[in-house]
Amino acid sequence: MAVIHRTTMQPTKQELIADWLPTRAWYTAGPAEPNPVRCGGFRLDDPEGEVGIEFMVVTDGEGPDAAAYLVPMTYRGKPLDGAGSALIGTSEHGVLGTRWIYDGAHDPVLVGQVHALLAGRAVPQQQSVSDAVDPTVTASLDAPVPEGDAEVLDVTDGPAGTDVRIRVPGADAPLTLRFHRVLSPAAGEDQEGSGVLGGVTAEWTPAGAEGATARGAYITVRRD
Repeated sequence: MAVIHRTTMQPTKQELIADWLPTRAWYTAGPAEPNPVRCGGFRLDDPEGEVGIEFMVVTDGEGPDAAAYLVPMTYRGKPLDGAGSALIGTSEHGVLGTRWIYDGAHDPVLVGQVHALLAGRAVPQQQSVSDAVDPTVTASLDAPVPEGDAEVLDVTDGPAGTDVRIRVPGADAPLTLRFHRVLSPAAGEDQEGSGVLGGVTAEWTPAGAEGATARGAYITVRRD
């Protein structure tokens, strides 16, 4: 189960995200300096207990038109080989020391646990509470789910989000996981006939919503 340390991080995750967001192809606010505010998300466990896995949603701006961005992140105690372009930044954790923080869509540990979640072999955890299941997160996959670890074939960032192609031993064909970077309550709807096989749906709090939550697809799955 995910363990949440009540300690400091310098710089904070939001400070690192503020510098990183404008460099992304899917960032919608142009050159303005973002001011990301956490507004939702959940965690997954690494079976090896080495990598922290968090799906964070941040809003940028105020009012009903403020964008909500999905930022999946992994926290590592040492650099991930070959993933320099996916590095969001490093931070000093008050308990764990230096942490290398990556865009999780490019980290095979996070991708593998997303596949495990879709297959019903992983349990979503609350974002800020240790050892607590998050019942608001749902995951489904309308396709055979062979046993075996997902292999990342390639990752593509674009204006519509991040597409991660994976292959699972014994599967008929690769799958594409679409990480929806700009969230919308409509994301993932109207799936009939679109080739969508399932996905991960969760909540967030829109800017200025005064406690009201929105719900939509964080990830959708299609067959290659």
